[in-house]
Amino acid sequence: MTLSSLFLQRLDPERAHELAIKALAGWGALGTPGGRNPARFPRLVTTVAGLSFPNPVGIAAGLDKDARGASGLFALGAGAVEVGTLTPLPQPGNPRPRLFRLPDDGAVVNRYGFNNQGLAAGVARAATTRRRGPLGINVGANKDATDRVADYHAGVEAAVSTGCADYVAINISSPNTPGLRDLQQGTALAELLAACNEARGTTPLFLKVAPDLDPATLDGVARASMDARIGALVIGNTTVSRPAGLTSPAAAETGGLSGRPLAPLAHQRLRDFRTATGGALPLVAAGGIGDAAEAYARLRSGASLVQLYTALAFGGPGLVWRIVRDLDALLSRDGHANVAEVVGTN
Repeated sequence: MTLSSLFLQRLDPERAHELAIKALAGWGALGTPGGRNPARFPRLVTTVAGLSFPNPVGIAAGLDKDARGASGLFALGAGAVEVGTLTPLPQPGNPRPRLFRLPDDGAVVNRYGFNNQGLAAGVARAATTRRRGPLGINVGANKDATDRVADYHAGVEAAVSTGCADYVAINISSPNTPGLRDLQQGTALAELLAACNEARGTTPLFLKVAPDLDPATLDGVARASMDARIGALVIGNTTVSRPAGLTSPAAAETGGLSGRPLAPLAHQRLRDFRTATGGALPLVAAGGIGDAAEAYARLRSGASLVQLYTALAFGGPGLVWRIVRDLDALLSRDGHANVAEVVGTN
């Protein structure tokens, strides 16, 4: 852990998050001197939804909500960065405090509630990102929207029309916007995907779903996603469940849990979706990934890409590069020429 990471962990969690994004934004504005080249390891290059990723280790949405630090995140060595969630109108999110560390558990609970400065501001910043891999724009609905499908349509349209999004992620998995997860079911999901497909043009759509899905809903999501020709499924977001054994007092806070305790559930949902889709749909694994061994395990269980977020709060910015480097070493050890050879081998 770096000194800067230790300093940030002594601050209020949300204040630390804000300072980290400011630092990344400042670094990006300087042209990211000394940044890591995510394409350094040719063995890690992979293709998903027609997009070339220099490595499969990306940054999950939620870290850079307003696309302020994306250039800096690419300079850490990430193969992709997903910014947002952006909503059509700016919104403050839920009242503070709304972010809680669980240091003894290597976890975080948040109930942010899609706080962001809105689509127009976020997309404008995204357009200035110094990319070293695909840039994803994650979109959602405003809390008080009367027509949430229209909000998602507007989000996709805005991200695509400016040409700043290499893919657009539809986030229907946050537990902190009441009723949002209802869009993961039945006709509501089919109508949402149809509307977003209408707006996307040729830009791939990714769908981000929760790890808390029951088997029937999971199968329905898989079928609807394949029917709509979604580019990839992102599995998943935070969980409203609380695994046994948590010791930090903040575990009792309302919100979504992320970090190390989420890993078993997120990994199992990945396996479930691999089975439900029969390998016909690319999967992106998120939740509890904190080292190369876990990233490698997710690839072997069917993920084509992985995403990091909470682990960075504990492992520091150098964690991205350590995972990229060590993942390359694991592929080499096992005689794999590329990432695609690993996917689904377990």
